[in-house]
Amino acid sequence: MEHHFWFSSLLNKLLGPAVVYIGGLLGAEFQNPAEPIPSAVAHLLLVAVLLMVFFWWLRRKLSVESPSGWQHILEVVVLGVRDLMDSIIGPHGRKYLPFHISLGTFIFLSNLIGLVPELESPTANINVTAGCAIIVFLYYNWIGIREQGLLNYLKHFAGPVIFIAPLMIPVEILSHLARPFSLSVRLFANIFGEDMIIIVLTALLPFILPLPIMSLAIFTSLLQAFVFVILSIVYISGAAEQHEAHAH
Repeated sequence: MEHHFWFSSLLNKLLGPAVVYIGGLLGAEFQNPAEPIPSAVAHLLLVAVLLMVFFWWLRRKLSVESPSGWQHILEVVVLGVRDLMDSIIGPHGRKYLPFHISLGTFIFLSNLIGLVPELESPTANINVTAGCAIIVFLYYNWIGIREQGLLNYLKHFAGPVIFIAPLMIPVEILSHLARPFSLSVRLFANIFGEDMIIIVLTALLPFILPLPIMSLAIFTSLLQAFVFVILSIVYISGAAEQHEAHAH
């Protein structure tokens, strides 16, 4: 039986009729018109709203003279990601920093929010992780096309020597298509597995047995967000390096 999370139920009560009405105008059909907003989508929206409110609040508190503890934490994160990007892409890659900070904070909070009782991790749903992976896939390919031009970007799929192009092109295409699949499945499997273990342990002995796993899950939530971000940086580095090589 499907578990009904309170936030998902609340959002469906507030917005469900409007979603069904608009969907009907567009010809959409809902399997469950009483709850047209899936739980993963509801919690995804919750994460997005929480992040927007938090950064709006933090922006108002930013100060050079007396920085708050949250500002210190944010500065450490931003500088750490910036230094990581400098080491992989180079200083010219700093223009991609906002994308990776946004991506990392969204994934981290999405991983973490499932540890709150009666809330669900959006990243425990394959559709959410696939959406994040597809965004990364489109983003780094768009960067390659924007920096090099479409034809020059497509040339690297043929390999360094023209006579091996018939072999290299399908290999390169499959390699690139495997990236969003790998990103989405890795993140989904880890977060879904953690959530299932915590649910089972909570059913066996509430409040006590799940605590060690939940403590570990905080670290793995950060680790999974870091892995996702660093792989995105590596993919962008490939497009940026080819652009640099082309320029030289």
